[in-house]
Amino acid sequence: MDPEVPSPQQTVEEEREKDAQNLKNEVIDFVKLVVWFLVIFLGLKFFVLEGYEVQGESMEPNLSTNERILVFKLPHRLHEWGLIGEPFEQGDVIVFNSPDVAEKRYVKRVIAVGPETDRGTVEAGTDPHETVKIEFDRGKVFVDNHILTEDYLSERNRISSDHRVSQVGPGEYYVLGDNRSVSKDSRSFNAIESDAIIGRAVLRFWPPSKISFIE
Repeated sequence: MDPEVPSPQQTVEEEREKDAQNLKNEVIDFVKLVVWFLVIFLGLKFFVLEGYEVQGESMEPNLSTNERILVFKLPHRLHEWGLIGEPFEQGDVIVFNSPDVAEKRYVKRVIAVGPETDRGTVEAGTDPHETVKIEFDRGKVFVDNHILTEDYLSERNRISSDHRVSQVGPGEYYVLGDNRSVSKDSRSFNAIESDAIIGRAVLRFWPPSKISFIE
């Protein structure tokens, strides 16, 4: 007996079903691609890199308002998980959540780091009451009574009539803006906590004419 030959109508319906299945598979593949893209993008943004727009004059002339910078977050995350040591050092520019204004971030320079901690616990041999003394005296900065050399500042940017003495404890950071006469920083809200920090500013990428690493 000869095999049954499909009618033209059956052939058309089979082709339609095949096309519909192919379209369905393509849609599923596209959705998977979008999901993976979002997972990777959000993972990078949360754990590795994030863009930030500078607002205000507090970091001039090194950073100006409306410039955009990349913030490297991974070392700080690893430090929070106890996988690496202190991720920041004196002179680093960091971005952090404001300690006194909700939904606001600041970009400032690290002036002093409190005694080293390990997952929130002071390391063996470290007095938990030990602190680092910071004195801001009309533009000059002293860390534990040693004057701080700040080659990234001009004399004009140092000008300030403030005189403040602060103590920086374990897990805390004393930060100042580069434009000392207008900056709101640790002189007003004291040292910031480690968990307020977003990451270190590493690259200015906007405007294109000023692309450069941040020092």
